Amino acid sequence: MTKAYPEIEQVLKYIKAHLCDSVTLSDLANQAGYSRYHFNRIFKETIGLPPLYYISALRLQMAKDLLLNTNLRVRDIGMEIGQQSLGTFTTRFTEKVGMTPAQFRNTVTKASQHLRSLQHLRDWTDLGNFSNSIPNINGTINATEQFEGVILIGLFPKPIPEGYPLNGTLVSSLGKFSIKGVEPGVYYLFATSVSWEMAAQDFMLPHKTLRSRSKKPIIVEPESEVPHQKVTLRPPHIEDSPILISLPLLMNNFLNRIKHHSN
Repeated sequence: MTKAYPEIEQVLKYIKAHLCDSVTLSDLANQAGYSRYHFNRIFKETIGLPPLYYISALRLQMAKDLLLNTNLRVRDIGMEIGQQSLGTFTTRFTEKVGMTPAQFRNTVTKASQHLRSLQHLRDWTDLGNFSNSIPNINGTINATEQFEGVILIGLFPKPIPEGYPLNGTLVSSLGKFSIKGVEPGVYYLFATSVSWEMAAQDFMLPHKTLRSRSKKPIIVEPESEVPHQKVTLRPPHIEDSPILISLPLLMNNFLNRIKHHSN
């Protein structure tokens, strides 16, 4: 947690203790001892997201947990996180996670298969069709802890890994990486790792995976070189946004892309 606003950590603990309650911006500002305007500004500066958006993301993460760890009906899980309409819950979940709640619940076996396929993959060349005139994002990735597995790197339009990334890649080791064919725009880079021995449920609910996020947006302009990105994977911090996008979905799409280029 940043030393600039240590009171934000107390607010985060309050949010997680009252996640199923009706929490207002005023409630959170009072916890921090700030006006609503000042609190909203420093929360977004620290976390990267507005407070109520952050709470919404945590509730969807809670829904993912309930889908895998309980036998509750999808409708009941939606109500548990404050969504009165099954249709609204399904739409929001699908938009942020990349699949419907029912599909997510039923992909544990496939998730394990995707990881095994990646482990036995020999050709990790991500060939993607791209023009030399379109910038690439190159970087180096390291980690604070040793691990053997796959690293997922994605570019997102918002400072949270939700929805399908606008671009990205997977790599099988620390060191250099390249994301090819990035269109001009503003991106937020997120990365996380999955160890080969990790159980499917542990990366379908990636609470403990090593991760990294760019603190500042990456701006890609036509015909301009993007600065080299230095990415360091580390254990989760309390202020990290939840990883909502389905990691097995990204694994499967990468495998399909490799298969397509090998044919």
